[in-house]
Amino acid sequence: MIEKMELLDVDKLIEEFESMTKDAGNVQRETLKKILDENGCAEYLQNLGLNGRTDPESFKACVPLVTHNDLQPYIQRIVDGSSSPILTGKPITTISLSSGTTQGKPKFVPFNDELMETTLQIYRTSYAFRTREFPIENGKALQLIYSSKQSKTKGGLIAGTATTNVFRNSQFKNTMKAMQSQCCSPDEVIFGPDFHQSLYCHLLCGLIFREEIQFISSTFSHSIVHAFRTFEQVWEELCADIREGVLTSRITFPSVRSAMAKLLKPNPELADLIHKKCLGLNNWYGLIPELFPNVKYIYGIMTGSMEPYLKKLRHYARDLPLISADYGSSEGWIGANVNPNVPPELATYVVLPNIGYFEFIPLKENVEEAKPVGLTEVKVGEEYEVIITSFAGLYRYRLGDVVKVTGFHNLSPELKFICRRNLMLTINIDKNTEKDLQLAVEAASKLNTEEKLEVLDFSSHVDLSTNPGHYVIFWEISGEVREEVLEECCNCLDRSFVDAGYVSSRKINAIGPLELRVVQRGTFQKILNHYVGLGAALSQFKTPRCVGSTNNEVLQILCNNVVKSYFSTAF
Repeated sequence: MIEKMELLDVDKLIEEFESMTKDAGNVQRETLKKILDENGCAEYLQNLGLNGRTDPESFKACVPLVTHNDLQPYIQRIVDGSSSPILTGKPITTISLSSGTTQGKPKFVPFNDELMETTLQIYRTSYAFRTREFPIENGKALQLIYSSKQSKTKGGLIAGTATTNVFRNSQFKNTMKAMQSQCCSPDEVIFGPDFHQSLYCHLLCGLIFREEIQFISSTFSHSIVHAFRTFEQVWEELCADIREGVLTSRITFPSVRSAMAKLLKPNPELADLIHKKCLGLNNWYGLIPELFPNVKYIYGIMTGSMEPYLKKLRHYARDLPLISADYGSSEGWIGANVNPNVPPELATYVVLPNIGYFEFIPLKENVEEAKPVGLTEVKVGEEYEVIITSFAGLYRYRLGDVVKVTGFHNLSPELKFICRRNLMLTINIDKNTEKDLQLAVEAASKLNTEEKLEVLDFSSHVDLSTNPGHYVIFWEISGEVREEVLEECCNCLDRSFVDAGYVSSRKINAIGPLELRVVQRGTFQKILNHYVGLGAALSQFKTPRCVGSTNNEVLQILCNNVVKSYFSTAF
């Protein structure tokens, strides 16, 4: 049992959050001062002539806006083992690797104790608001989390994905205990060397502790959908393991087998119960509440590129609440979801004013480069690009995310994630974002529902090898679709891009007919395997929605698995 005194005080956490957001402007000034006081001796800041000043006005006058490419030479020196204060006052000992699904290769990002503390603060804050709405009992969580291996850089620093660096930190487990969110799987499963084997064991642990599971979570909703799609394939094998009390031979790693042996005992009654429940389901609808009767909600990042998985997740979850987790990136956290009863499509995130210093570039039509504004100066209804100054050596760093201000929580803005700014389909004057692509796919995939088939996953590419260039959409579908339906899907995709630049270019053939390429089953699993093979953690995997020509290996996987191709006749 967890001692009462160890549990987090939900009311106190909410009170602290309310107090901080009521004074967001002053908290931001104090946060910037703290960052600059701690890191003022860093070479990067020294060279910019701040001379000890910590006020926002001097900071903005001296420090330029930067992208990752601008900081790459400094980060590379840290990676290579330079111990001098380059970006931070204290030495950086750990490097995070971004998922790499945006640009095709992972980025190195500094990670330190301060960043870990902001991570835990975000976790605690959203937990407090979540628990107020959906109280959980002292049980376990089915956390579908995976830690890839940490490695050493040439200079001896620990390098791992951001999620791995968090999961392997001793504070993580303590915080999970205090949040009544202990993972039902042993560490050997979370840190297992093969994610296929870890996933199988996560599912098995969940079933063993099915009565105690209070919620199901993963970093991204993709991982949850992926887990239950896998369950559909392996449920009979899981039942056999539970019935006999012997782990399947598919689990080959001794450390994982040994940890699971301690949990697995022959239980024919449980095996029969699960078997009966699975046979009683219609197309797996409501699978999650049937397997886990005491689950209160499902939790993970569900916005942005994760939205397309919500339909399938709702199919598995039936009427269980889906709660979108917090807003951040490998570079740092931004906001917490303090309205957990809002559906993920409408989720917003309140910026925590003490976890970094934030600025926002207004994104207005025909404004090439507007001047950034502060956290409390943003306007409701406007869209902005996020700029972050963190405790881990990023100063006025352009995150590349586009957000919309939907309101204010006290004096701190509520943000809705819109898209990644650099993920765009564009050939000439057309500009279609990831969200535009998602809406087009949603519209076209409805034509498949009569066939009782679904689009399992999708991506896109701008093909400039033809003249004129044209959009290519890749679909993986759950079964065989009639030719005439796919032809109409292709036309529907083309018509669904309503951007004025696209429509006018299509009408005069400055952009060629859209092409729909159907790929064989398992293609997107190959892409996932490709990234995991590069060292990415399954927890951090995001299907690349727009594959550029520089991301050649992924493009090759897609192109090599095309089974059918259609060109639009919509224009």
